[in-house]
Amino acid sequence: MKMIRTRFAPSPTGFLHIGGARTALFSWAYARHHAGKFILRIEDTDVARSTPAAVQAILDGMDWLGLAHDEGPFYQLQRMDRYKAVIKEMLDAGTAYHCYTTPEELDRMRETQRATGLKPRYDGTWRPEPGKTLPPPPDGALPVVRFRNPVEGKVVWDDLVKGRIEIANNELDDLVIARADGTPTYNFCVVVDDWEMEITHVIRGDDHVNNTPRQINILTALGAEVPLYAHLSMILGDDGQKLSKRHGAVSVMQYDDDGYLPEAVLNYLARLGWSHGDEEIFSMQQFCEWFDLDHITPSAAQFNTEKLNWLNAHYIKQTDNARLSGLVRSRLEARGITITDEPSLEAIIGLYKERMSNLNELADAAEVFYIDLHPNADVLALHLTPEILPALADFIDGAKGVEWEAPAIAALIKTCIGKHGLKMPKLAMPLRVLLTGQTQTPSVDAVVALFPREIALGRLAAASVG
Repeated sequence: MKMIRTRFAPSPTGFLHIGGARTALFSWAYARHHAGKFILRIEDTDVARSTPAAVQAILDGMDWLGLAHDEGPFYQLQRMDRYKAVIKEMLDAGTAYHCYTTPEELDRMRETQRATGLKPRYDGTWRPEPGKTLPPPPDGALPVVRFRNPVEGKVVWDDLVKGRIEIANNELDDLVIARADGTPTYNFCVVVDDWEMEITHVIRGDDHVNNTPRQINILTALGAEVPLYAHLSMILGDDGQKLSKRHGAVSVMQYDDDGYLPEAVLNYLARLGWSHGDEEIFSMQQFCEWFDLDHITPSAAQFNTEKLNWLNAHYIKQTDNARLSGLVRSRLEARGITITDEPSLEAIIGLYKERMSNLNELADAAEVFYIDLHPNADVLALHLTPEILPALADFIDGAKGVEWEAPAIAALIKTCIGKHGLKMPKLAMPLRVLLTGQTQTPSVDAVVALFPREIALGRLAAASVG
């Protein structure tokens, strides 16, 4: 049985966006499922728009997601000599030809066609045909090279997502495969790469469906084996419109910046247009075992930020505190905050992670333990009322000698509120606000116990009135 070989072939004209990441994931998983090879190819022929920064952004995104390639990355710019050699072979074989039609002539040609209700297209002026006399090439003109597309029959393929697709050859004009300066075009480079890299399955977005019949015809002209195609539907935003920059994350790495774990993003993307029964949460190992192309929906998938947040919260709860601590530490250090040994960042994470849906929220919760805190005056005035001050003073006094563990601190709180006839929130709320500046925290005794005694007493004493 022939080895399955898939590829992810982004153009480095921007960041790795969420649609590209899903394509990469499905291509990677299909290769893993079949013990095949996953190839990374950078399609950088658009020199004007391709940048080293965009290439690096793609590599960073793939690395963050953990989608390791088996071969590559291959860069099309480094294969120009090979593309040009294949074009020469096609010219010699008569499957391609030189065309001297100028851009201005093409514009006039298309205007005339539109005016008469015809589909605007190249009319084949320079296409060699039996018995046809071609005009002499204009002096000094540099020709493009066009593929001699078949005029009879049709291109047919059984798309592994969309089903059978048929395109009549007379709907396709002769595609430019090399520009006047000799540089090969995108559609041609893709064909040569898929052929020579022995790609068996092309999994890509359905914005490429229109390229497919042209690419199949060129592959056939080269005597190459045609791969199987699977065109993934587009992703819609939460509002049902086509996913775009205005929907938020421009780059996959923005999800890292926004506090998402890569395994949550992967798990979410895996379910974006594909399903395995009612399974919602699964590892990438399990995904690769299950993944097939039969259960990809041909209809558009809709992004659901709320669902992604739910998954991220799940993975944060399941993640080891030491790993979370490292991820939160880097965020705090980026804010210029120095992390001390006490209180333990790992202990803070362990206490707060059940309540948080992303790493930035965890960082916000942890930050207050390491900064000079200045609670909001209005919030403080709301909870630090005259009736509370005596109970707070008793708590401060008792905290100086109590065993510095949550159970003992909880007992001290109960003693103080019992003595003054208060309910728990009456003392718990000012303790929260004085220590963290927050009105919502985990159990207040556990929060107090996280602080070194001296820091806790200092923050509490600042509110005492003697």
